[in-house]
Amino acid sequence: MKTIETERLRLIPWKEEYAQSLYNYAKDPDVGPAAGWKPHEDEAESLDIIRTLFLPNNVWAITEKTGGDIIGTVGLEPDKRRPLVNSKEIGYSMSKEYWGKGLMTEAVSAVIDFAFEVYELDVLSACVWPSNEKSQKVVKKTGFTYEGTERRSFKVYDGTVRDTKCYSILREEWIQMKGERNEQTGDHKTSAGADG
Repeated sequence: MKTIETERLRLIPWKEEYAQSLYNYAKDPDVGPAAGWKPHEDEAESLDIIRTLFLPNNVWAITEKTGGDIIGTVGLEPDKRRPLVNSKEIGYSMSKEYWGKGLMTEAVSAVIDFAFEVYELDVLSACVWPSNEKSQKVVKKTGFTYEGTERRSFKVYDGTVRDTKCYSILREEWIQMKGERNEQTGDHKTSAGADG
């Protein structure tokens, strides 16, 4: 898994030694519950998440280029709703301190490109809770199309069952978006699949 750089960010593969940095923001009660997971209770729980969820999947730690602290997570995992399709689902979280600066939109945009270029996906999906307006803004800004709401589709850590708002980008939509971006920037190079 390669490091991805954007204008302001560096997305780096997770390592076990980053457990303290993950815990520093994942313990915040305003971060995890918005995405359906409970605040981390200690560094050992953060380490377990790195080992069992982040390392087996394509999950990056988000850092600012101007500083080394880990400020969030963005990753790709199997799309449970499309098991027979070349599809992945994107997920993300960010330290509350960095909300509202456009950083998550920047990170998600970079991973969208990575997903379609490297995995040559047919579809990339994103699912958010109806109450999570910040996350919905990110998926809309990065080009996802709203598909619909799955009612009572996911049981979260506290036992409640929530609705899920589902979004997706089709490969042909991503190609069109990338072409429009290239026209705006004057970059007319085309991207092909690359090694991860």
